[in-house]
Amino acid sequence: MYSEKDRMFMQSALELARKGIGKTSPNPMVGAVIVKDGKVVGQGYHKKAGTEHAEVVALQQAGEAARGADIYVTLEPCSHFGKTPPCAPALVEAGIKRAVIACLDPNPKVAGRGEKLLRDRGIETEVGLFQQQAWQLNEVFFKYIQTGNPFMVLKTAMTLDGKIAAVGGDSRWITSETSRHMVHQLRNIYDGIMVGIGTVLSDDPLLNTRLPEEDKRDPVRIIVDGRLDLPLDSQIARTAREQETIILTSVIKEPGRAEALTQKGIKIIELGGNPEQVPVEKALPILGEMKICSILVEGGATLNAYLLEQKIIDKVYWFIAPKLIGGKTAPTPLAGQGIQLMKDAVELADVQYQQVDSDLLITGYTRW
Repeated sequence: MYSEKDRMFMQSALELARKGIGKTSPNPMVGAVIVKDGKVVGQGYHKKAGTEHAEVVALQQAGEAARGADIYVTLEPCSHFGKTPPCAPALVEAGIKRAVIACLDPNPKVAGRGEKLLRDRGIETEVGLFQQQAWQLNEVFFKYIQTGNPFMVLKTAMTLDGKIAAVGGDSRWITSETSRHMVHQLRNIYDGIMVGIGTVLSDDPLLNTRLPEEDKRDPVRIIVDGRLDLPLDSQIARTAREQETIILTSVIKEPGRAEALTQKGIKIIELGGNPEQVPVEKALPILGEMKICSILVEGGATLNAYLLEQKIIDKVYWFIAPKLIGGKTAPTPLAGQGIQLMKDAVELADVQYQQVDSDLLITGYTRW
């Protein structure tokens, strides 16, 4: 059984880990708290890929006070060399007496070896305190490290009667300013943003992150464009050298067009298949190799439906605005063939409901 102090210190470690959100990819977010005689003597979190890990930062702060102390860490300390030295041997050398670990690391290079090293060197280890919270914190990393594919997140916004635009195509704005700000916060978290060419042609978006924070980042833009219809004078093409941009296409039939886009700084990935339905699933391992660990999909009805039909969406952010616009031909969030029977509907698990200004946000996970 864990004590109330154990819970308190692990919660502190989780709060520290969250400070790294959107900054550590392709590494996990990790927080660590070192406690001696009931007092925190050192703490830290992983700030950015390539920088010191949370445990090392906490050890540096604790100094000699780490000897005989307990450490609370949100993820199993690593035992292998990467861009930085391993953490588990550092804990042993510092004289840590007890390690409380929220969850083990599924990375094949770790996978229990770090915890075993601690135990073999005489450190008391306990695993599982706030395990679910720790797993959810690093849901992107865990999927990516186990499959090599990006964590896929679908975000959409619709009116109360299920429309994503009016009959004439106008979609600005369905949700409140607060909800739109939240979407930019999501763009700041995920590595890539994916849309279909239809969205680009109708809206001419930038697909960047518009936040006041100095350390904001723009996601890699991924455009699903089966015929290379992206206009050379679009905002995306004009800014491709400032914000990394990738086009997923089927078969390049106009080399000159492809060359013109490439000259703009756009990378083109040819996937074969039908230009009307680019096989996006074939691109996921390629994007994973490019260290794109997560993708926020802000597509239209056709792309949304295709990705769900292919069962490659992991998480959903679904905004609902208290507006009614009607219209039989007004677009909805999902097109495609649709299902024949209700028993075949895609169901979400671990659903959460949140009011964002006047809107409702429903968040959940697909279970394929």
